[in-house]
Amino acid sequence: MGMIQTFKQAWKIPEMRKKLIFTLIMLIVFRFGSNIPVPGVNKTLLKSMFDANNAGLFGLFDMFTGGSFSQFTIFALGIGPYITASIVIQLLTVAIPALEELAKQGEEGRKKINQITRYVAIGLALIQGIGYTFGLFRNVLTDSSILAKIVITLVLVAGTAFLMWLGEQIDQKGVGNGISLLIFAGIVSRIPTMISNAFTYLFKGIATTMNTIDANGNLVPVTVYGGPSLPVRLLIGLAVVIFALAVVVGIILITEGTRKVPVQYAKRVVGRKMYGGQSSHIPMKVNQAGVIPVIFAVSLLQIPMTVAYFWPNSGFYNFVYKYLSANGNPGTYIYFIFNILLIIAFTYFYGQISFNPLEIADNLKNNGGFIPGIRPGKPTVEFIAKIASRLTIVSAIFLAIVASIPTLISSLTGVSTGFGGTSLIIAIGVALDTQRAIETQLVMRNYSGFLK
Repeated sequence: MGMIQTFKQAWKIPEMRKKLIFTLIMLIVFRFGSNIPVPGVNKTLLKSMFDANNAGLFGLFDMFTGGSFSQFTIFALGIGPYITASIVIQLLTVAIPALEELAKQGEEGRKKINQITRYVAIGLALIQGIGYTFGLFRNVLTDSSILAKIVITLVLVAGTAFLMWLGEQIDQKGVGNGISLLIFAGIVSRIPTMISNAFTYLFKGIATTMNTIDANGNLVPVTVYGGPSLPVRLLIGLAVVIFALAVVVGIILITEGTRKVPVQYAKRVVGRKMYGGQSSHIPMKVNQAGVIPVIFAVSLLQIPMTVAYFWPNSGFYNFVYKYLSANGNPGTYIYFIFNILLIIAFTYFYGQISFNPLEIADNLKNNGGFIPGIRPGKPTVEFIAKIASRLTIVSAIFLAIVASIPTLISSLTGVSTGFGGTSLIIAIGVALDTQRAIETQLVMRNYSGFLK
């Protein structure tokens, strides 16, 4: 209800209404482009390639691109190359002194880092586009000439560049984070498919495509429905709904949750005035790393699959699908274990580089602040680090469970919802961030009006 009320308040203000409408138009442009296919694609062959056996291998890419991947549209690469480039540059900023120096230069430094990120993103998009065109999708092209494949590759790279520009326009003239909103729009656009799949499973069963020979001796694909009985499917469906609601509530609580460390400021006499003496707190977020550990873990797990796209229908491709994909057997369990381990590792890693207890302790000491019962200096650093470590444990375990359990349940039950834990974390996180961005702009506008 709070989110709806925030949007209602923003809509009543002409300036905010223009920003909301602009953001909506940009998202519509994104969805429109997501349905424009690249030139020279055989739709029949493309549809047959994305059958049930490949859903687990391609599902994640298709989710983040809002269906553009499975339709091989101009936005088939999505904003993924930019996200990967952003994560890589952010991590390299800690390791490379030159990038670290740029990060400390304020707005000008951030502009240069953003420019470097764009160049890296275009390079990654070019590599990925070549893999798609010359590898994965080569059998669905009506024209297999080198020139045609080069054109398709350039179209895919241009699509990613356009999405980056679209995200920047939302940042400048709309509300919220543009790149995050594009991902959010892609994820939410799959909700109708998710609902359709759920109803198909509940009332028909698990769909399996089989090839049969008709009277003329031709192979004809036939869909056969099987699986548990209707009462069992209904119970599974109810359990999935309850689990999904619990996950949503848990994500909101963890995302919004903070540990408030009390801080007391000593009284100081300056001239004839007394300063300090007030109480405050240090807000320490439970989920300090956000969704970055999940995205980075998934990116690493997708590397073997991405490489396998260069040699489709090969032994290497079959090996990757069987042992390293979320839909393989025993790949489901291997993927599940590695996903948990990587998420926990990256949560700790990112927490270490994004939260510095020493810096906080120094700021407290310089401003005459202290944590009651804790000595300033090294004891304060150790106390804050201990709290941060405990919060990181909770965040890491939560992210690992939410990102992994739905995939495992889907593999074991056969319920293909098309909406995984990673998608839920991102979608809910973006929605909450957008709400906070709107509330911030409303507060700033009220202050501006007061000052006038």
